[in-house]
Amino acid sequence: MFTIGDFARYGRVSARMLRHYDAIGLLPPDRTDPATGYRFYGAAQLARLNRIIALKDLGFTLQQVQAVLDEQVGPEELRGMLRLRQAELEAAMAAAAARLAQVEARLRSIESEGHMPTDDVVIKNVPAVRVAELTGTAAGYEPQAITPVIGPLYDRLFPLLEAAGISPSGPGIARYEDAPAGDGAITVHAGVTVSAPVGPVGDTGVTVVDLPAFEAATIVHRGSMDGVLTTEQTLARWLDTNGYRSLGYTREINLECPEDKDKWVTELQEPVTRA
Repeated sequence: MFTIGDFARYGRVSARMLRHYDAIGLLPPDRTDPATGYRFYGAAQLARLNRIIALKDLGFTLQQVQAVLDEQVGPEELRGMLRLRQAELEAAMAAAAARLAQVEARLRSIESEGHMPTDDVVIKNVPAVRVAELTGTAAGYEPQAITPVIGPLYDRLFPLLEAAGISPSGPGIARYEDAPAGDGAITVHAGVTVSAPVGPVGDTGVTVVDLPAFEAATIVHRGSMDGVLTTEQTLARWLDTNGYRSLGYTREINLECPEDKDKWVTELQEPVTRA
């Protein structure tokens, strides 16, 4: 028989952990002295302790370990548990690899530019949102083609919503897509978050639509949207460096829009997937 200290040393665990295993019924001692309360373990119990450690190293909880050791889990269920654990580890490895790529990209940026980048790109899950919007067409996607179209759309949108008794419930959201006519033309959607019913708002030309959730690479642009191209290019370089592929045009979230356009704050949300 081993004392709890000797058994802990041979099993490469702490005596505190053995007491916990005893308390939850996972590994009770062979004998407990009724007078002193000292625990004593048999050599055969080292095999069970080794199995506990092995299953814990695979990532199983103590409750799962106990079920396996007490044969409450059949071979098929155990196989399923192992496959699930395999998938979890693979996902963790992929996430770690993505973080490593971001660290390497940041190091390269610091080494090439000599300072810490101020434009941080964040991958996030953008939730679904309901917007009221007006739509127009721009000749192209460059800022000088978009600005003359989207500005008047917003100038019309808010008075129309006020007349219809609809109040914005969140930020403005501008989005873009290829126009049906082609030739590089862009359909411009100037919208704002609302809680109104989906559908047309009378005969105003305003339509309330639900935009689906999506995964996005996001970056914050500060200043007039006439200068957004530099921020867009920063985002594009980040995607290329970090192994992401764009799935469409960037959505613009108007976080702050004072009269001075140079003080605007806009979040760019580009739909992405892993390359």
